[in-house]
Amino acid sequence: MLGQQDVGHRVVVRHLVGQRHGRPLYTDVLGELTAISDTALTVATDTGSTTVTRASVVAAKRIPPRPVTRRAVAALERAANDAWPAPVQEPLGEWLLRAADGWSWRANSALPLGEAGMPVEAAVDQVERWYAARGLPARVSVPLPLATRVDRALDGRGWRRREPVLVQTAPLAVVRPAATDPPAGDRMVLADQPDEAWLALTGTARHTGPGPLPEAARYVLTAGGAWPVRFAYLYDDAGGLVGAGRGTVTGAGQWLGLSRVTVVPSARGRGLARRVVAALASWAAEVGATDVFLQVEEGNTAAVALYARLGFATHHTYVAREPASD
Repeated sequence: MLGQQDVGHRVVVRHLVGQRHGRPLYTDVLGELTAISDTALTVATDTGSTTVTRASVVAAKRIPPRPVTRRAVAALERAANDAWPAPVQEPLGEWLLRAADGWSWRANSALPLGEAGMPVEAAVDQVERWYAARGLPARVSVPLPLATRVDRALDGRGWRRREPVLVQTAPLAVVRPAATDPPAGDRMVLADQPDEAWLALTGTARHTGPGPLPEAARYVLTAGGAWPVRFAYLYDDAGGLVGAGRGTVTGAGQWLGLSRVTVVPSARGRGLARRVVAALASWAAEVGATDVFLQVEEGNTAAVALYARLGFATHHTYVAREPASD
């Protein structure tokens, strides 16, 4: 029988559904195990959530995750692009050239999602010219394994490779119960704009410098006004901002994108990051999202461990590339 350790994983459950001519009838439920109790299992299938009583279960086991296709990687990367959009975007075949006045590495990088309509080497030449014309360094965010040929071409040019970023996903139905709501004394606020305290806590202010938030940065943070966005503020009982995060809903309303989840150092270890995630997950569920994604550097072991406890698994990776001379 499955246990709590299987929540968030793909399973198959065979259970009794009745009898015909005195013989038992069975059916299989295949999908993500989202909840388990002493009396029932809940599985998120392709057609919706199904609850199966334990008494009817004949067999149940964890199975390998569904293979991630190139199409699925491209679709999630498009949802992620909408969640963190550059104000200037220009197609190059199935590539996107993105610029945000230099604010945010990702929003100022090319994103190869398929064929560029020309040989890869010629496409990289075009990327270099496009960014040079805007006074920006040439950069490419390479989703893997989708853009392996691009990655190899950049290796051949001697481009630097930054630390891999894990693009992780989970069903929203798994993440919501895994996180917890703020306890009495803490106050959670979800707003549609970031204030100076939020920018400072999340480290965003370090990238904007003194003065008001640049227009390009505000465009990226608010998803250009094209998608629902919420900024989470978690205050302690003294009114101090101790936790923050950002959530967007993109991908035709399917995906909650989490970013900038941060807790003040003095308050870490108290589950505050989970509470920020819980608030954003509850909001996203209310507007119809069904899944969650986030991006975390592979070497950020504390964050990777936290997200694993919340039910996240790696969908694919991407690598930031730039010329060695930059």
